[in-house]
Amino acid sequence: MMMNMGLVMMVMYLIGNLIFSSKQKHLLVVLLSLEFIVLSLFFFILLYMSYIENNMYMLMVFLVFSVCEGALGLSILVSMIRTHGNDYFQSFNLL
Repeated sequence: MMMNMGLVMMVMYLIGNLIFSSKQKHLLVVLLSLEFIVLSLFFFILLYMSYIENNMYMLMVFLVFSVCEGALGLSILVSMIRTHGNDYFQSFNLL
């Protein structure tokens, strides 16, 4: 049972990285793939902490940082849509 869950977490992480590394046109898709990676890491840490029967304080710290990362990504998305009108990567110059 634990081995199957570990395999599922690894597949989730690899799929998230595959979506993130593929060439995307929209910032929203990139942010969603990053959140999917964070979710798979959260499940993996939860599985590991419950396996070694440790306390879950580290999970709470991880959740706080992941929520802050999500809020920062959404604020960047909103500011980009306000300034450029869309979330295409081709619509603004990175230099």
